Amino acid sequence: MKAEPTSQLILLEVQHLDLDIERNRHRARTLPETTLVAELTARDTALRDHTTAAATRASDLAREVRKAEADVAQVRARADRDQSLLNSGQVTSSKQLADLEHEVATLARRQAALEDDELVAMEALETAEAEHSELVDQTERVRGELAAAVTARDEAMALLDAEFAELRQVRDSTAAPVPTELLELYARIRADNGTGAAMVRRGRCEACQLDLPRGDLDEIAAAAPDEVVRCPECRSILIRTSESGL
Repeated sequence: MKAEPTSQLILLEVQHLDLDIERNRHRARTLPETTLVAELTARDTALRDHTTAAATRASDLAREVRKAEADVAQVRARADRDQSLLNSGQVTSSKQLADLEHEVATLARRQAALEDDELVAMEALETAEAEHSELVDQTERVRGELAAAVTARDEAMALLDAEFAELRQVRDSTAAPVPTELLELYARIRADNGTGAAMVRRGRCEACQLDLPRGDLDEIAAAAPDEVVRCPECRSILIRTSESGL
């Protein structure tokens, strides 16, 4: 392939711009703000799940407390009726009185046990409600941090996208004078090894950083100025200048 030396020289600038574009896209992919957003999003999701579970536990315990309260109230009411009957003097049979006194004593023990259960349930409910409240507070804090992180990420990404657009514009205008066939060759080589064009500096290919054998250097030196030559090692297009040492 043949191309004017000036067109070949432009490839060096195109290569530099492509590297700048690549670095720009790498920064866009690895923004610390993006990592922070991902971490906070994961925390928010976990907190949401924990908060839902805590709310469910509190709801279940609240039901237990209401049931315990109802059971205590029912036993207390029955005990009050029996005690009132005892106090009324309406029961005169000694056997009935003994049975009634036994039932009142049994109900008292039952009431005490139910009140203990009620107290345990109330304490568990208080703990569950406090845990739920703390999780709600944590969620609000994390969501505030997440909103700020998203704003920071979007601002950083907007700057990188603006830089990318400017680099692309400069790259396209810089590459415009280069023949299409040469640009396509450059693009194919760059896709393969990351460097489409490089200088020969003091007998060394700046793409692969290898010193070229004397025989290859002689062939490169003998090639016409408009001949497109390539590195025998990495296949990059070699750009010859006064610093090539040919």
